[in-house]
Amino acid sequence: MEIYQAIILGIIQGLTELLPISSSAHLTILPWLFGWTNHIAFNEAFQGFDVALHFGTLLAIGLYFFKDWLRLIKGGFEQVVQKKKSVEGRMFWYIVLATIPGGIIGFILDKFLEDALTKPLIIAIALIIMGIILYIVDKKAKSVTDYEHMTLKQTFLIGLSQALAFIPGVSRSGVTMTTARIMGVERESAARYSFMLSAPIVLAATVFKAKDFVFGLPFFIGVFTSFIVGVFVIQFLLNYLKKGSFKGFAIYRVILGLIIIGFVIAGW
Repeated sequence: MEIYQAIILGIIQGLTELLPISSSAHLTILPWLFGWTNHIAFNEAFQGFDVALHFGTLLAIGLYFFKDWLRLIKGGFEQVVQKKKSVEGRMFWYIVLATIPGGIIGFILDKFLEDALTKPLIIAIALIIMGIILYIVDKKAKSVTDYEHMTLKQTFLIGLSQALAFIPGVSRSGVTMTTARIMGVERESAARYSFMLSAPIVLAATVFKAKDFVFGLPFFIGVFTSFIVGVFVIQFLLNYLKKGSFKGFAIYRVILGLIIIGFVIAGW
């Protein structure tokens, strides 16, 4: 893998993992459009590289929410050992419980259906359908709950929805934010919880696929690039959603899906 390819993929990962537009779709479609997948050397180097890029955005989430994670872990520990109740302790265990079912289901589906779902046409359809759902849900949903007052039912169902993220084009952040909006969680809180919820599963995937990593300059540049871009994207989205909506992201998904379909029809 060339250095410029690692940089481009790192930027794409940092942008698309944290926005509700599907990093897996972009990381699959971009090499296909550029013809990189026609080269054996690239395909071999790319094995595990996409997970490494996810590790970069995981580091971004870890850094940006570092103090939040410390409070969550402390609160979770105190709730079990000292029986001390707090918002942080409650949210910590909500995240733990919400991660388990979505992680297990997603792992099983990804293991058996991954190759069948990476076709450009399927990705395009997923982008369009999820884009339309995101737009409709966000437009009609009421904002009645913030991050600190989310219930076990809400957090569990949001976590369960992560299982659909195994389909490239759906987007982990997209489906979790959409599910949160369905249940009346305000936009900024939906994004915040989505970021926090993604960390355990991405960490597990990183550990599980670490054996496939090809350590070298492209690897470290890709991870670093996705990390830096990811930090800025988190800041941008949380600020944007204080007043903005998901409409722009939904429209982008539909347009990208139609473009991909156009390339497929043209025999690209």
